[in-house]
Amino acid sequence: MRKQEKEIPVFVFMGFLECGKTQFCRETLIDRNFTEGDPTLLLVTEEGMEEYDEKELAKRNISIAYLEEEDINTEKLLDLQDEYNPQAVMIEYNGMWQLDKLFSIRVPKGWTIVQVITLIDATTFTVYNNNMKSLMLEHIQNADMVVFNRCTDETDINTMRMAVKTVNRRAQIVFENVNGQAQVDNGEMEIPYDMDADVIEIADEDYGIFYIDASDNPVKYIDRVVKFKGQVYCPPQYKGKAFVPGRFAMTCCAEDITFLGFKCVTMETANLKDREWVIVTAKVKCEFYEEFDGDGPVLYPQKIEKAEKPEEEVVYF
Repeated sequence: MRKQEKEIPVFVFMGFLECGKTQFCRETLIDRNFTEGDPTLLLVTEEGMEEYDEKELAKRNISIAYLEEEDINTEKLLDLQDEYNPQAVMIEYNGMWQLDKLFSIRVPKGWTIVQVITLIDATTFTVYNNNMKSLMLEHIQNADMVVFNRCTDETDINTMRMAVKTVNRRAQIVFENVNGQAQVDNGEMEIPYDMDADVIEIADEDYGIFYIDASDNPVKYIDRVVKFKGQVYCPPQYKGKAFVPGRFAMTCCAEDITFLGFKCVTMETANLKDREWVIVTAKVKCEFYEEFDGDGPVLYPQKIEKAEKPEEEVVYF
């Protein structure tokens, strides 16, 4: 009969092969003395170029076990728990495996995933994002922290930031250069429109940047007047006192299209129809509303004009 389950914190490191997971884990466990000597179990699910020094790990009371995909089940993990009796677990997770093996009942009762860190090689990000977008999306969506390593002066930080923010606004982003120096993202995007203009005009192709920046930094836009083209959505809960102008955005594939828009307070809603295109000129305020789970940008229109649809109706990230 097994012992009663105890609370065991679990830290998960995700990413594709050769993205730097092993090095990051090793530095976290050894160089940063993360475990402070407490019994820790490191579960490794793939072997890359980097290897662990098991003797060095043992000196720090860290045990290591290598698992195949079929080993990711409750019974096997409970066996490991009984064998090593860890106070914490770290998992270097195979980037090609589905994550539901961890984020489901297969994780033993008492194992609590407290942090998920996704490692992304900045030099191969575009290739993986273009060819394995659904898997890349899954890695980002489930992360508490996304680390882009091997960054250079040529790295397109803005694109990487947008790739994260469109699907996971809560994740902390870290950029690490080729020398291992890390910097936490400050959230400041390179803005392609003039923030000092009396009316900030958002080009059709820049709507995605505008949405992310205004969502993350609403205070920056307070009392600014913005002008952009969007589609009308009239949520029934607003009862004709507001609508949402916005754009449909594709974050992964055709099945993963999301409407991105802002609450726009006006009594002109009765004159608008869902899905029609309009040009909105509005002053921005920062107010609480449920869709943002806190404060977010709210628009107060100065002018609403009917418009033709843009050449590209969907925003791509």
